[in-house]
Amino acid sequence: MKTPFSAYLEGIAPGAKRLVKCLKERYEYVSILCTDSVGFRAMASQRQVSVTGETMTTERGCVVRVYRDGLYSEYAFDRFDPSRPEETARELCEVLDRQLALLKRSGTAIYPTGLMEDGPAEVRAFFETGTLPEECDIPALIGRLTALSGLGMKEGRDMVDVRATLQSTHISKMFLTENRDMRQSYVYSEGTIVPLAVRDGKTVHTYAGVSGRCGPELADQMEEKVFESVRTLEDLLKAESVEPGEYDVITSPEVTGLIAHEAFGHGVEMDMFVKNRALGREHIGKRVGSDLVTMHEGALCAQSVTGYAFDDEGTPAGDVTEIDHGILKTGICDALSALRLGTKPTGNGKRENFEHKVYTRMTNTLFDSGTSTLEEMIASIRHGYYLVGMESGMEDPKHWGIQCIVERGYEIRDGKLTGKVVAPLVMTGYVPDLLGSVSMLSSDREVFGTGGCGKGYKEWVKVADGGPCLKCRARLG
Repeated sequence: MKTPFSAYLEGIAPGAKRLVKCLKERYEYVSILCTDSVGFRAMASQRQVSVTGETMTTERGCVVRVYRDGLYSEYAFDRFDPSRPEETARELCEVLDRQLALLKRSGTAIYPTGLMEDGPAEVRAFFETGTLPEECDIPALIGRLTALSGLGMKEGRDMVDVRATLQSTHISKMFLTENRDMRQSYVYSEGTIVPLAVRDGKTVHTYAGVSGRCGPELADQMEEKVFESVRTLEDLLKAESVEPGEYDVITSPEVTGLIAHEAFGHGVEMDMFVKNRALGREHIGKRVGSDLVTMHEGALCAQSVTGYAFDDEGTPAGDVTEIDHGILKTGICDALSALRLGTKPTGNGKRENFEHKVYTRMTNTLFDSGTSTLEEMIASIRHGYYLVGMESGMEDPKHWGIQCIVERGYEIRDGKLTGKVVAPLVMTGYVPDLLGSVSMLSSDREVFGTGGCGKGYKEWVKVADGGPCLKCRARLG
């Protein structure tokens, strides 16, 4: 079915349009983003059960952006009486005018920023879903999650606990200006299995997840993740430490996505270019990888948890080719940074929620596929590792160093898996060196969306990443 648009947003739309009209009498540009997103997070284990009505993206509120005399200002609010927009406009003008005056008096250096475009646009994007989170039978779902936890306890050895979690969010957003009326509604869900085991004094845990732009029916796909996670625990319980050094490695699609996210995610977010905080700015048009490396970024790249019709600045979603056969072509950009850089926004202006400012943020960040099979890739390695399982990652955009924490590696000798497992692993390197060593890519591709991404240490948003299996040269420790 088509995901229904928020009745609350429909109800305030006439008043919000009137508010824009009132503010437009005083400012050169006015926009309002109104959001209403509802959802839940349910968890069951052997020790506890919990249900909450909050996820990373649940919110309800509005944010106004205005422009006058070369300066932008914003004001967010969570209460709006659509029958009294004139009164709201007067209150906002007082606050916004004070903000603009304070900025002028402060002597703060101002980035020259032009007037945002406001060409006519009418969008009604209501994406398909199976069920809605607000209609989910929570007691029945808790029963299913409890059964999944019990299944994991039964299938695994030396299990201490198994946590099964499902969360689902129904997002509705409305973006209005003098000439634009854009509305979208969609549902995304995530399910994870996290088992914990202890054997011979060694404690290990792992997780297996599934996600998609769908409703709570995603729970139907979680049973297979129980078996997957139990097999992984057995590998981790016998894992050894890796001998630090440089190796030929094959990354699983999940680890490939981690590389994409850390190497050419933050490093080409172009709001970092404005302040000269990213080395990627100096490499546009230059080689940063082997001829096999092509990478896309955008909400239209894949149908995933972070696919949408327009971003939080009213820019249509895009599909940007960041790297084309090893050559860095461009980055991604929010609307204000695009004005400051003299380029076009790419549909990547995202807010953590209506109370937070817009930053350039990733959506789907994906390596393109190649032509090899995983078996051919393994056969090509004399001594190295097949890396599986994403833990976390960090990047230094200013110097292009990368650090990826990988859950486990499977040893390869003379073109065959030996059965030896090493864990955990830290993969490090200089981004152009790492991508320049890419010599094979598998013909398949996967997308993963069970996590989120912070801008620095905060500003969390939903992201997805992935790609095929990838063969390269990397330092492991």
